[in-house]
Amino acid sequence: MPDPDLLPGLIIKAQSGIFDVETEQGIIPSKLRGRLMKERMESDAAALGDRVQIRVQPDGLASIEVVEERLRVLSRKAPGRSDIEQVLVANPDQAVFVFSCADPDPNFRMLDRLLVVSEREEIPALICANKIDLVVPRTAKHAFGIYPKLGYPVLYTSAVTGKGVREVSKALQGKLSVLAGPSGVGKTSLLNKIQPGLGLRTREISRATRRGKHTTVVPELLMLDGGGYVADTPGLKAFALWDIEPEEIDAYFPEIRTLVAECEFSDCTHTHEPNCAVLVAVENGEIDPERYDSYLRMRSGDLE
Repeated sequence: MPDPDLLPGLIIKAQSGIFDVETEQGIIPSKLRGRLMKERMESDAAALGDRVQIRVQPDGLASIEVVEERLRVLSRKAPGRSDIEQVLVANPDQAVFVFSCADPDPNFRMLDRLLVVSEREEIPALICANKIDLVVPRTAKHAFGIYPKLGYPVLYTSAVTGKGVREVSKALQGKLSVLAGPSGVGKTSLLNKIQPGLGLRTREISRATRRGKHTTVVPELLMLDGGGYVADTPGLKAFALWDIEPEEIDAYFPEIRTLVAECEFSDCTHTHEPNCAVLVAVENGEIDPERYDSYLRMRSGDLE
């Protein structure tokens, strides 16, 4: 039977063990019950985007009594720890993967790993090809052109010229979105263009990350004027897959999973077997060679 004293809410900020929980009574600072911390030793017990139930204490600080089951999560192996899951954001409605067309060049290996996680977690993914002003548009559209064919929309944007900003802003409205991508791709400038001042907080987080491991980084959901939230992640230097086995990778490549049933062997690795439908598709140019190379790397255990 539900406890009438528990108040439902959404974690919108986490700092030094204190979580800001947005409720119908406003934002209430809360601490996690020790019991909950012990239950999840391999993952973050609570994270941005978690739906929780809190009990308000007489001193105004609440205790998080229940963390609701996560419907989906964007996470990775914690840097330097292969046995710990780092949750970037829980329960996102969509993931926006931001990569630059140049300066730095797009890291398609990382993009493919991010897309594998979005497939596994069933998180709708949108790709933002930023800094389109630095290249010939035709060149960028050729580089990112494979992804729309696979069902991943690509928006070409520039914080300098404003191109594509309206489309990104529209895509974010009313949703809990997580932005992720490498360092230096221009997420801060893009967010500031979408909503003035929005990227200032993300710049603080980015600078804190660069200053070293002992600097406090404050994950936060940023509220959009038109409704919805953006969870911006610090620039990723690496993205190692969490809890994904090499033999299941083919299920998370749309162009490969549709062919699996046509392979002669049920345990086909799509690397050397005879009568492999995937290899035939690669040879016929029906599967992009760079995407296939990404699959091979992950299939061989290169999940970093």
